[in-house]
Amino acid sequence: MRILGIDPGIGRTGWGVIETQGSKIKAIGFGCIETEPNSEVGGRLFALHDEITNLIKEYKPQTVSIEELFFNKNVKTAFVVGQARGVILLAAAQHSLPVGIYTPPQVKMSLTGYGRAEKNQVGHMVKTILHLEKIPKPDDTADALAIALTHAFSKKFA
Repeated sequence: MRILGIDPGIGRTGWGVIETQGSKIKAIGFGCIETEPNSEVGGRLFALHDEITNLIKEYKPQTVSIEELFFNKNVKTAFVVGQARGVILLAAAQHSLPVGIYTPPQVKMSLTGYGRAEKNQVGHMVKTILHLEKIPKPDDTADALAIALTHAFSKKFA
């Protein structure tokens, strides 16, 4: 199964594609989509939708996994991240892709066994599980791969 994992954001959206075959898991591609910080929100969302659509067309995932919105103290940031999630979910729906949604503690628990693990612990596990030379940067990219791995692990036992 090919899974597109996404760590949504308006400025940076991490993405990672993994493939599972039995108990084997490998990274197919990963990176980070960045939008222009001084652009209007509508234009940034449009660009994000286009990039996600291009990733879906290029990597042909069977499913998408995305991080649940983490509500922080900055309400304005939470709303715009919610809008980014919306265009990502729209792109998945336009391609009839099922979506798995995971909270940050679920992702941390899935990879490290501890729901309050530090980012570097999650990154290290991503590197180890996927046999990568180094932890993917920026953190958004490593987080996207972690979200994809969480989905792969959850599907094995579902």
